[in-house]
Amino acid sequence: MTRLGGSGGDRTSEGEGAEAAALAIADALESLTTLWSLAAQEATLRLSLHQLRALRALEGAPGLNLTALAERLDIGLPTASRLCDRLEAAGLLERVLHPHKRREVQLNLTAQARRVLDDVARRRTRALAAVLEDMGPADRAALSRGLEAFRAALDERPPGPAAAGRDPASATEDDGRE
Repeated sequence: MTRLGGSGGDRTSEGEGAEAAALAIADALESLTTLWSLAAQEATLRLSLHQLRALRALEGAPGLNLTALAERLDIGLPTASRLCDRLEAAGLLERVLHPHKRREVQLNLTAQARRVLDDVARRRTRALAAVLEDMGPADRAALSRGLEAFRAALDERPPGPAAAGRDPASATEDDGRE
């Protein structure tokens, strides 16, 4: 659980501002991550988090080369190479020569990989829907509105770590918002 301070220092009461909301959301995200991981582990083919992330990256950008995949996953080239070796051995990835660049190898998902990703997505959706079903309609609507507002606020921020570490108190000076 994400907490600030020592024992009993859970500062998530209403009215304490963005930091309290951030702590409450971090706790919820930890629970969601656990739910998400457990659902993925129940899939027909169990994949590590790195393997699943690699498959998802290739699903979103078919034909990446090894260097681009490593950059996208923020891992080293040797690690990405070993990861692809394991995915290829499992029948989830195929390496093919780039049609226009003879020295470049493209990474593509196999039909089996697509079935595994579909299975994981279905299981995750069912697990999340089961939790949402336990919430009342008004709470689900509030959560949906809150997530939409969060996504919109995130889209307005400049990319990169500087934006993430920016002091909220200085936000009005930096971008004119009040």
